[in-house]
Amino acid sequence: MERKKVLILGAAGRDFHNFNTYYRDNEEFEVVAFTATQIPGIDGKKYPAELAGRLYPNGIPIVPEEEFGKLIDEHKIDQVVLAYSDLPHQYVMERAAIANAHGADFILLGPSKTMVKSSKPVISICAVRTGCGKSQTTRRVLDILRAKGKKVVSIRHPMPYGDLVKQKVQRFADYSDLDKHECTIEEREEYEPHIDRNAVIYAGVDYEAILREAEKEDVDVIIWDGGNNDFSFYKTDLYITVTDPHRAGHETTYYPGFTNLMMADVVVINKEETASPEDIDIVRRNIAKFNPDAIVVDGASPITIEGGKSSEIKGKRVLVVEDGPTLTHGGMKYGAGWVAAKKFGASEIVDPRPYAVGSLVSTYEKYNHLDQILPAMGYGEKQMKELEETINKADVDLVIIGTPIDLRRVIDIKKPAVRIGYELQEIGKPDLEEIIEDFLKEHNI
Repeated sequence: MERKKVLILGAAGRDFHNFNTYYRDNEEFEVVAFTATQIPGIDGKKYPAELAGRLYPNGIPIVPEEEFGKLIDEHKIDQVVLAYSDLPHQYVMERAAIANAHGADFILLGPSKTMVKSSKPVISICAVRTGCGKSQTTRRVLDILRAKGKKVVSIRHPMPYGDLVKQKVQRFADYSDLDKHECTIEEREEYEPHIDRNAVIYAGVDYEAILREAEKEDVDVIIWDGGNNDFSFYKTDLYITVTDPHRAGHETTYYPGFTNLMMADVVVINKEETASPEDIDIVRRNIAKFNPDAIVVDGASPITIEGGKSSEIKGKRVLVVEDGPTLTHGGMKYGAGWVAAKKFGASEIVDPRPYAVGSLVSTYEKYNHLDQILPAMGYGEKQMKELEETINKADVDLVIIGTPIDLRRVIDIKKPAVRIGYELQEIGKPDLEEIIEDFLKEHNI
């Protein structure tokens, strides 16, 4: 039987997982190529033979997504599989239209074909958009479980930007592991808060292999720490989805965030302390309409300042550096650092664009909604150096670091700087502690 030819559209995450779980040893299909977008420097590489399996002794090429219509024609592709996240529904259907116009089927693989079953209970933390507060919700769940004496291991959504063979299974327990795996800024932002809690977090490329290693730990519960607004890679016993009233309505208009909204057992409405009542109500009504059985938790992300000294910001001309993905494909115009600058009386938030160098120039061209914020782009050593140079060129009194990690650990900031922190804080009842208590009882943990 002639194998169906497949093209997987991805961004070095869900695409590899879909391949590993459904296509890798499936003789019905031939995956001709992956395409790449969102993340710089992925295209031009190969998904290596060591990970691709016996059907792909030469590996699988990774090419720019812009070429996918041409690739359909050249290779007589039968199926185009969309396998990345945080996408407006219009964007998804544009890709579907291109695939269909070139004669191919358009496929979105769902949970039943891609979720891996664990031998341990799994709590998944997902979201409707990048930047809703998944990571802080994960930390909150982790803290609650550990306070109850439970042993927990977290597994983070993939960020494999380096040597994919070396990154097949990664375990992070201390800072030396970050150096060992040559982690980017984005990766450090997700792993360091777990290390700071003396907690173990896994990541990598092959998520069944990762899960099996995590299960070998002395562990009661596994936490899935989702990325972008992707749905969980694992069959889940408690599904928590985080929403953001600063982007009210997006919970029903982005893929696969809308899926997460409808799959959730618990929906957290985050950032309520800085959102309008009207926007909070939009989110609440959408939850009631599309997932009326979900438990709704009201939440806030109160801002803290390093050392508690808000006076350091008052009257200063500041450069605000925020989490990169939240601002880029997450579409946010600001983050916690910008809110802190406004709240604590900075005299001016300086436009970083005149100081941008290297790839940051093209980042601003691509994401032209950014004008007062510097995204902490750091997908490799070169880009981290460009971020460092951009910060140090800026004519400002103070740098406000609004990223999940302290950038001063990884780049040399020569200007006075202050770091902003934020953690999830539930408002009223029900809260996550009550929900997790019920979960532990239900599963006899």
